[in-house]
Amino acid sequence: MIFLYRVAHFLFMNKIPFIPKLFEGLIFLIFNSRIPSNIIIGKGTKFAYQGLSTLLVKGTVIGENCIIGMRVTTGRKFPYKNVPKIGDKVWLGVNSVIIGPVIIEDNVVIAPNSVVNKSVPKYKIVAGSPAKIIGDVRDLDYDIFSNPKYKEGFSDYLTDK
Repeated sequence: MIFLYRVAHFLFMNKIPFIPKLFEGLIFLIFNSRIPSNIIIGKGTKFAYQGLSTLLVKGTVIGENCIIGMRVTTGRKFPYKNVPKIGDKVWLGVNSVIIGPVIIEDNVVIAPNSVVNKSVPKYKIVAGSPAKIIGDVRDLDYDIFSNPKYKEGFSDYLTDK
């Protein structure tokens, strides 16, 4: 999908009419995603599972080396004109929603199923609806952006309090 977006964006930036819309339609038909050609997606940014069901509002800016999970949504919050701006090395979990004129700074983790309606400072981990800061990326004992897979076994069972 990122290849199709890049072609559409190139054509859009070179003011070639109509053809970028064809690529947007192709992305929609194949991946069930809305990725407008006028958004900016930085180098090295990847969509998990080809970005299935992803919806990005026109004008969204996504930095470099980000990881975007399935069903991620960015949206406008009326009456604001600005839309979300996402920095570099941001991990957007599955089903996360970033809504309104917010800035997600660099090295941030947005947990799955979170609704972000306020800006997030660097190195923070946010979760919930609405999202709240729950941690700091620098406190993790691994690099979440490298997609580590070195641990064996399963998580502990839930217990009653």
